[in-house]
Amino acid sequence: MIVKNLAFLEWGSNTYYQNGGDIENYAGMVESLPLTNSPAVFGLHANAEIGYFANAVKEMWLNLISLQPRRVATGEGLSKEDYIASTAREVNNKIPIASMDVGSYDLIQIRALLLKRNNSDNISPCQVVLLQELERWNGLLKKMASSLQDLQRALIGEIGMSDELDSLGDNLYNGFLPNMWRRLAPATDKPLGSWMSHYLNRYDQYKNWINNGEPVVMWLSGLHIPGSYLSALVQTACRIRAWPLDKSTLYTCVTKYTSSEGLLPLETGCFVTGMYLEGASWNFEASVLRPQDPKVLVVELPIMQIIPIEASKLKLHNTFRTPVYVTQQRRNAMGVGLVFEADLATTEHSSHWVLQGVCIVLNVDT
Repeated sequence: MIVKNLAFLEWGSNTYYQNGGDIENYAGMVESLPLTNSPAVFGLHANAEIGYFANAVKEMWLNLISLQPRRVATGEGLSKEDYIASTAREVNNKIPIASMDVGSYDLIQIRALLLKRNNSDNISPCQVVLLQELERWNGLLKKMASSLQDLQRALIGEIGMSDELDSLGDNLYNGFLPNMWRRLAPATDKPLGSWMSHYLNRYDQYKNWINNGEPVVMWLSGLHIPGSYLSALVQTACRIRAWPLDKSTLYTCVTKYTSSEGLLPLETGCFVTGMYLEGASWNFEASVLRPQDPKVLVVELPIMQIIPIEASKLKLHNTFRTPVYVTQQRRNAMGVGLVFEADLATTEHSSHWVLQGVCIVLNVDT
């Protein structure tokens, strides 16, 4: 129906009038306005929209998986219980356990080994971190082994199926990291398959650290609490150079190396790897931040050097203090989640990268 004479259109806080006209002109004007805005309107990269929709699809997919029928046959003709039992055996066989009492590592023996290697009655701050890491590793490993054994026994009726074991079976079936393990593991958003690969890589780094000394390049993502290792680096530098601990800090420099080949151990500080850049890309030739490439949301940085320094001597120019988070959720609850701030070279003002949401994460969710 066409409204003649006096017509008005409420639009935001303004009222528009037309004498002797019709409302159809206003309807056409409203229809011509964009109902959605591209990220560029807000100064964001087009990739921001891709990330938003990818996260929405991921959440929907996880919800669909959790709504699967509880009894279903796979393509191999296995029942759900048979599939869970098979997965439990497969995961259990990959656990590098020495015994249920010890776990993977006997901490008393390892401490004695470190003291002998140091030819001293004391162990270094970084070695303290190693022992703490191994203690947490043993706790996770023993929980994994015992729960998988109990689940296999419950599936054949030797013991009762508790709610906790039932949840473990559902998670194994759906490919999720079980909650009873997640509580003892470093924060992660990885599915079970890629988490197991990450888990075994952590074991290899610990084993190499014990047998060969501190790695030249530390895989920071493989540590349970990476911030404690960085604090230990500052403590070590303070002991060597007689700096006051409360007036010392660290800064970073991104190298051009992508592997540990050719790198030598540092007297203070270290090289670290496993750093993923979000919200920007990296110019490998000029070693500076640059805009993202289309449809590339995450890039792995080259090896980064961690350098302890007295805080009063730290003068940074043309750098962006980039927050480093454990996961892509970027959570920092109760001081857990934000590891440290890395210094990345830039030719743009810092506010540009803040608007782009630039950060570094230690673990991607794939």
